[in-house]
Amino acid sequence: MSRSYEARMLRRAAKEKEEEELRRQQDLQDIRYMKEALRQAAKAAAIGEVPIGCVIVHEGKIIGRGYNRRNTDKSTLAHAEITAIRKASKALDDWRLEECTLYVTLEPCQMCSGAIVQARIPRVVMGCRNPKAGCAGSILNLLQMKEFNHRVEITEGVLGEECSNILKRFFADLRIRLKNEKNEKIHKKETDLPEDQS
Repeated sequence: MSRSYEARMLRRAAKEKEEEELRRQQDLQDIRYMKEALRQAAKAAAIGEVPIGCVIVHEGKIIGRGYNRRNTDKSTLAHAEITAIRKASKALDDWRLEECTLYVTLEPCQMCSGAIVQARIPRVVMGCRNPKAGCAGSILNLLQMKEFNHRVEITEGVLGEECSNILKRFFADLRIRLKNEKNEKIHKKETDLPEDQS
C-alpha cells in the first residue's frame, strides 16, 4: 500500500467523521427547536385550538414564533407558520428569510407552504405528516416544485411521535367534550319538556 493511498484514506476517513459530527450537531439542534415548536403547540391547545406550533430560527436564535389561533382570531390566516413568518420578517426587517430554518409540528398546508416559498425559507423541519391537507409531500409538495423559482429542503419526523401525540390527545379530548355537550343538550331538552297534563 502506497503512502499516497494511505494519505487519501486518512483524509477520507477524517472527512466522513467531520460530516458525521455535523449531522449529529444538526440533529441535536433540530430536536432543540422542535421542542420550542411543541411549546407553541401547547399554547394553542390551552386555548382550545388545534395544537400546531412553529418557530423560525436565524443564526441560532429564534426570531419568530407562532401557534394556531384560527378560531380565536376568527381568521383563516391565523396559522402557526404565517404568524411566525410575519414576526421573523419584522425581526429581520425583510420579507426574505433566506438564511432561516422553519420548525413546525405538523406538515404545512397549501397556504403556509406557499408563504414559505414566497419568503424564500431554505429549510423546513416538520414533526409529523398531515395526510388530509399537507402540502410538503402528503397531498402535494409545493415546497419542492421545480416550476417555482425557489425550492425548500425538507427534514421530517423530528420528534414526530410527540408532534403526532399532541394532536391525537387534542382530538380525543374534543370528541369526548362534544359528546358530553350533546348529551347535556339532550338531557336539558328532556327536562324542559312540559309534563303531560292529561
